[in-house]
Amino acid sequence: MFLEKINSPADVKKIAVSDLPALAAEIREGLFNRLTKIGGHFGPNFGFVEATIALHYVFDSPKDKFVFDVSHQSYAHKMLTGRKAGYLDDARFSEDSGYTNPDESEHDFFNIGHTSTSIALALGLAKGRDLLGKKENIVAVIGDGSLSGGEAMEALSVAGGELGSNFIVIVNDNEQAIAETHGGIYKNLRELRQSNGNAKDNWFKAFGLDYIYEEKGNDIAALIKVFEKVKDSQKPVAVHIHTQKGKGYKLAEENKEAWHWTVPFDRATGKPTIDFGSGESYFGMTPQWILERAKKDKKFIVVTPAMPMSVGLGPEERAQLGNQYIDTGIAEEAAVAIASGIAKNGGRPLVVTNMTFLQRAYDQISQDVCINKTPVTMLMNYSSFDGLTDVTHLGIFGLAAFTNIPELAVLCPSSAEEYKNMLDWSVEQDQRPVLILIPGNAVAHRKADCDFSAQNKFILEKQGQKVAIIALGDFYQRGEELAAAVKEKLGFEPSLVNPRFASGIDKELLRELEKNHSLVVTLEDGILEGGFGQKIASFYGASKIKVKNYGLEKKFYDRYQPEELLKSLGMTPSQILEDIETILR
Repeated sequence: MFLEKINSPADVKKIAVSDLPALAAEIREGLFNRLTKIGGHFGPNFGFVEATIALHYVFDSPKDKFVFDVSHQSYAHKMLTGRKAGYLDDARFSEDSGYTNPDESEHDFFNIGHTSTSIALALGLAKGRDLLGKKENIVAVIGDGSLSGGEAMEALSVAGGELGSNFIVIVNDNEQAIAETHGGIYKNLRELRQSNGNAKDNWFKAFGLDYIYEEKGNDIAALIKVFEKVKDSQKPVAVHIHTQKGKGYKLAEENKEAWHWTVPFDRATGKPTIDFGSGESYFGMTPQWILERAKKDKKFIVVTPAMPMSVGLGPEERAQLGNQYIDTGIAEEAAVAIASGIAKNGGRPLVVTNMTFLQRAYDQISQDVCINKTPVTMLMNYSSFDGLTDVTHLGIFGLAAFTNIPELAVLCPSSAEEYKNMLDWSVEQDQRPVLILIPGNAVAHRKADCDFSAQNKFILEKQGQKVAIIALGDFYQRGEELAAAVKEKLGFEPSLVNPRFASGIDKELLRELEKNHSLVVTLEDGILEGGFGQKIASFYGASKIKVKNYGLEKKFYDRYQPEELLKSLGMTPSQILEDIETILR
């Protein structure tokens, strides 16, 4: 056993090069132990084991600094920097996040979970080094899929044209993003691979970097030789290595997209070991709606920044869509702007991704879409508190971020019928841009309107007295539960409102509530500050009616248990009921 003796990168250097493949095999066993039991990023980590070993064999971390793009290929790095227990000891899995984390180790410099950032972050480290007159290697690791992101290209341009000192970019080319890669740069990467790095056109040289190609990206000895060549280099250099995503597990090697990330699974069969049930889901009904819409509406097109599976569009569905589908690569800003152009010229674009990634296109949504009032529909998954819980992937900030952009209608459906009706209405209308949040709770069924052209029109679902519960989107069912508890415990029927719109308020309805209510309770699946509930509270500011908002704090939560979080915030029905009793007294 080699891994059990490694407590820091210095221990890696003590191993003979001929024995390092055995270390790689042990690391993969550690990865299997963790990933089969709690899941995580599979393909990126299995494909980068050898390169990680070679990096730590040649360079001197943490003096030499590594910045991993997205950092979902950093598991082996963690195992070699004193954190192997998080992979070998089941009881200690929770000690390691799924991304680099400076709180865990001096060998990590940034908490990173979004793509295309490593080159810019590392470039900043290099410039800071130069300002202080220090001497160390700065290494940015980036996958080929991430190169399509504008930040990566901007940083390469700055590095090649402005830095003039030590800066090493490791391009981990496994011919894959999450799904297949899209964009012109991948033609050049293919030419470079096929020519063993000698193609006439060279994207990296065009930016002003030196360039080295290594075909054997999973050969430790070959990688050591390459990294030794560029160590202590005095100018920016790109080291382009060809790796195999998912290497070491046949199922992952053969199906890269499905094994980019995994839930807990059985190693022998590859099948999940957790039961998702056989019931319907909003995620499951979305690709069916998309395909049906595309068949009957040839103006309709799906635009995605490399996230087709955010709405369940697998390879088969993408093939069916044909030219009614465009993947811009990891380029959220471009995706939104392209969609605006499509809409301006008569098309009906639907932009799909996860909420955490849409934040990267805030300016394009504001400038290129909303100022121009182009009828772009944006459909976001994982905007709920109980979706993605890693600090880098939280979707809970979306409501506060996007509901305050003029002209943008933000719709929060409370049922399957409302969800589909909102989608139908949005892609057919031509008056305004629309953002729709996919509900994060179990599917509910209720009658729903089909026309949402009357902006910010709330629905009074139940007429009551004293207390009005305004429950937004996927918290509507929590509002129903709370209303039932109020009736049972306090002896009166409260009013229940389905606002549907998060981007504005229904002043007429809110004025009506003033007549026979003394308390308004708002429930929302997002942070309170700048969110939906505060709009209601502001409206009632000068009135006698009291408002109590329930939502999340403006805080970077990380790896929490969703229901435990709600309890800690006093958001369970029993806790809210107790608040209502106190306020009414």
